[in-house]
Parts: sequence; C-alpha cells; structure tokens
Amino acid sequence: MEKEIITPATDGQNRRETYETLLPQLQSLIEDEDNTTGVLANVSALLHSTFGERFFWTGFYIVKGDELLLGPFQGTIACYRIKHGRGVCGTAWALGDTIIVDDVEKFPGHIACSSLSRSEIVVPVFNVAGETVAVLDIDSRELAAFDEDDRWGLEQVCQLLQHLF
Repeated sequence: MEKEIITPATDGQNRRETYETLLPQLQSLIEDEDNTTGVLANVSALLHSTFGERFFWTGFYIVKGDELLLGPFQGTIACYRIKHGRGVCGTAWALGDTIIVDDVEKFPGHIACSSLSRSEIVVPVFNVAGETVAVLDIDSRELAAFDEDDRWGLEQVCQLLQHLF
C-alpha cells in the first residue's frame, strides 16, 4: 500500500509546528518497515524536501567498528568515513548527544566535506539498548541555521528510527 506524504510548507509556520506536522507523517511512512536503507533514504528525502534551502545536506552515517560510514543522504558528495570522536559527527557519536554548531569554521577538528557548509546539527540514533548506531547529519549554507526546535524535532525523528536497529 502506498503512503501519501504531504510535505508541510514552512512558510508561516514556526519550526516546532513544522516538526509537529511532519512527525506523524514520518511515523506513518516508516511503520512496519524493516528495510533500514530504504527508511533512512526516505527520511533523508523527506527532511531535505521539507526544509528546502535551509537543509543543504541531509543524511546518515552508520556506526561500523570505530568509524561512521556514509549512509543514505540528500545533497552534494560527502565523506565516506569519519573516525570516532572526529569532526562534528564523530564527536556527537562519542558524546551520545546532539551537537549544534553555529559556525563550522569555529568547531575544532571540523571535517569539511563541502566548503559550502556553514553550520551543522548532528543527532545520534540509538538502538533499543541505548547504544549509538548512527547519526543524522544536517548541514546548512547559513550560519546559525539550527536552534532548539530543530534539536527537539530531529531527536524525535531519530527516536522513530530506533526499531530499525
């Protein structure tokens, strides 16, 4: 059965309202689906299309050993591998916590996969045992593009993915 997704317009809505509209649609899209790659691809696509120009790069890195490996994404080319504790993604993985970076050039050890990236948010994805198994990485061309509403909404998105791991 095909599931219809209505991408919410962000014009006139605050970010929290946009996430509140998006979350039930996302849950409907991924419920009862165990195709991890497909789900992560659709989540990336839905987030990327919903937030338009503000989300320059939207995707996942998957934990494998002591590295994050590039997973499904939307945007320009990206780094294939990121070591544990390196860059924003590796640091979020090591800390097991969301990181918002207003200016990536001021983040010590930032890994520049694209010179167009100016700010970033990285959210860990946990399995049912509470271990970080992936990260959701979103970059913007704008400085300070992400706020606490983004943190809240994207953490909710990542909680919906827990059943895959």
